[in-house]
Amino acid sequence: MIAECEARILALIDDMLEHASDDELFAGGYLRGHLTLAVAEAEEQGDTTVQALYQRVCDSVQQAIKNGELSPPDQILVNGMWDDLFQRASQIN
Repeated sequence: MIAECEARILALIDDMLEHASDDELFAGGYLRGHLTLAVAEAEEQGDTTVQALYQRVCDSVQQAIKNGELSPPDQILVNGMWDDLFQRASQIN
């Protein structure tokens, strides 16, 4: 279930490559790493619901923010993109 969601989100990120701004490319690449890690951790722990995946990525990004990895504008960009990508991937049948 989460593997399908991951594939949809990664496809959405890939689809942005031709028309995305530099900031959007940064956020997409940044989220790709957090998503891949979250999926691996979820599968390892047997928690494979899409809601758990959403929360894992949110938690991972929040930890990165606490570690000083993202400037305030990048925080807004990454969090907004994550919400948008997750919502769009969840609507795909």
